[in-house]
Amino acid sequence: MVTKWLGHLKWTTMLAPSQPHSTFASSDPGFEALPIDALLSQNDDLIARIKLCHGSDRTEFEQTILSLIRRYANLVHLLPATSDNYFCTPGGLLRLGMEVSFFSLQGTDAHIFSGRSNISARRHLEPRWRLATFVAGLCCEAHRVLSHIIVTNAPGDVWPAYLLSLSDWLMERQADRYFLRWRPHAIETRSLGVFTLAHVVPPTVMHYLAEDNTVIVPHLMGSVSGISQHRDHNLLDELVRRSLALVIDRNLLANADRYGTPQYGSHLERYLVDALRHLAVSNSGWQANREKSRVWLGPDGLFLAWPSAAEDLQKQLDAAQLPGIPKAPETIMEVLLLAGVFEPTPTGAPIWLIQPPGGKAKIDAVKLSSQAILFAGHDPLPPPLAENLTSAPSNNSPSAQAGEPVAPRSRPDGPPGTQLSLIPGNAEQTPQAASNVREAQAEAALLSTAPPTALVSTSDAHPTQQATIGLQAPLRLNPVVRDALTEVINTLNTGTGPAQGCTVASGVFVPLQEFERRGIQPSMALRALSDVHMLVRAAGKGPPTTSRDFNGTSTVGLTIAPHFISGVDMEAFASPEAQGG
Repeated sequence: MVTKWLGHLKWTTMLAPSQPHSTFASSDPGFEALPIDALLSQNDDLIARIKLCHGSDRTEFEQTILSLIRRYANLVHLLPATSDNYFCTPGGLLRLGMEVSFFSLQGTDAHIFSGRSNISARRHLEPRWRLATFVAGLCCEAHRVLSHIIVTNAPGDVWPAYLLSLSDWLMERQADRYFLRWRPHAIETRSLGVFTLAHVVPPTVMHYLAEDNTVIVPHLMGSVSGISQHRDHNLLDELVRRSLALVIDRNLLANADRYGTPQYGSHLERYLVDALRHLAVSNSGWQANREKSRVWLGPDGLFLAWPSAAEDLQKQLDAAQLPGIPKAPETIMEVLLLAGVFEPTPTGAPIWLIQPPGGKAKIDAVKLSSQAILFAGHDPLPPPLAENLTSAPSNNSPSAQAGEPVAPRSRPDGPPGTQLSLIPGNAEQTPQAASNVREAQAEAALLSTAPPTALVSTSDAHPTQQATIGLQAPLRLNPVVRDALTEVINTLNTGTGPAQGCTVASGVFVPLQEFERRGIQPSMALRALSDVHMLVRAAGKGPPTTSRDFNGTSTVGLTIAPHFISGVDMEAFASPEAQGG
């Protein structure tokens, strides 16, 4: 905290505490509302390198590259990229975007984007590819202003980041300073980066990129949103991802002496998960439930044969040439365990013993916490085996014999801004610090309308090994709806206050008013959930909404199919004849 305060003090002076009526009261020095020219002057060295790499004259550079940098600085101003990890100082997000865009632009010199086109077409498209790569690098982490950060002025007014850039808002409010708070347990939602492009890239530039081609803008959008399809080779995205890994790794190493031990690994999970998904699509040995497959899917979960899966992962990472990415299976396992991608055994060990059908002996495996981690975008999902793959853990497993450290069952509490999850709904359970009265109210509200055995029993489990109820939504779900639904589902956990939904015979009932309270129109929520087939309809093609008694009041709501909810007993739910819509 002292280091972070001193970092703020470098840019600001002390300000009197804010008014007590503020919604988000300010109690720190805050950030000075500097003009854009002052911000850019602090990065003159990097701007000069970008100009040299771009290879244009001063007029063209100012009209294209520098204008985009100014618009990006207008959006992020002095915001840091993380709370206390990489680029955590004031201006960190601006510096991060500029450095990644520089290395991405530099990487275009060694690649030909339109290799199959003739010379005249290539001469026409290559400048557009270079500019799109620069934009993708500049905005690669801009999604954080929408998902991780709350900005207020002195009176406590909140910056509407979807509506206008931070600098424009400060000028509109005539603010001298602004204040920053980090959202607790923020989920990395790169798809929100698409909304930041409107602040950075004017329509004329987007039209220029799309002129006489149909691939540059889709590749740009795919890179910024993080939803590139592996079947469609995206060289632009490869350059940006490689540059981002290099920039973060360099920053952590450079700050190790000044800020103590850097938090390595918190940015690596995205690359490891991306490599897992690429293998699931491109490698025949990763087709689920086939002989000698690396991937096994049963009623008890999704497993990867280990360390054979790690060997394939190492080859994939070597081919990507990403700086700072671990190669040892043990390190990969540790990073993904801490990130919540892998799930330890009930005893806390990282390795599971599974028995694939037809196999003579049990094999070591790691368990993924959600099928969506590996099968994002797969429709339909591969069918699971009829029988469970796991049995009681054995002390004869290699990991047990080697005396490996026992991984914690629940994901550790990281500092604000640390990336702890890639899958929406896998949020950490609130610590059991609530009063007994609140716990009893939450349990009573949950159990009053739940099927008798819908909730996973934890009465016989260790107190620190309670099951967490969470959302496992398809990644195609509208992020705004997903975030709202995640909040509602998380209230079903003990110690989170009164439940805002309840389990019913066919799934989890969510009142429509919970979406309205979060500023989402019910029609929008219904459409988004229907598009990804998450709703259970009462009968056949009937309406998706139902009315039922909730907390003593007749309430209109919708029912989420139980297989999208983790931490509940699937066998306790009835199987409706028609689901989805």
